[in-house]
Amino acid sequence: MSDDYQIDIPPSFFAINTDARHRLREPITVLRERYEICEDLANHLVGYAQIQHHTEVPDEADILRRIRAGLDAPESGVSGAEAGWIVHRLAELLGWRPPPAYGAD
Repeated sequence: MSDDYQIDIPPSFFAINTDARHRLREPITVLRERYEICEDLANHLVGYAQIQHHTEVPDEADILRRIRAGLDAPESGVSGAEAGWIVHRLAELLGWRPPPAYGAD
């Protein structure tokens, strides 16, 4: 069976989804789905973060903290580690200084 998956999952996303022995916690198909959700969410949050930065909250770190707090809510649908990864990715997309660590659950 051929693996026709075309999207490269970055090592940083693999890192939050592996155990201490570097084994995936979920099947690769689940990991791919979670990555696409997290990457899409980070991209969708770019516009929101830019609006916040230009209208309400000039401090980039504060915007990222607020977004992280929202993603940490159980109803967000992402894990704590994924929330940290999303915020870090968002900072990369915006060219902002990323938070110090992803955090894990």
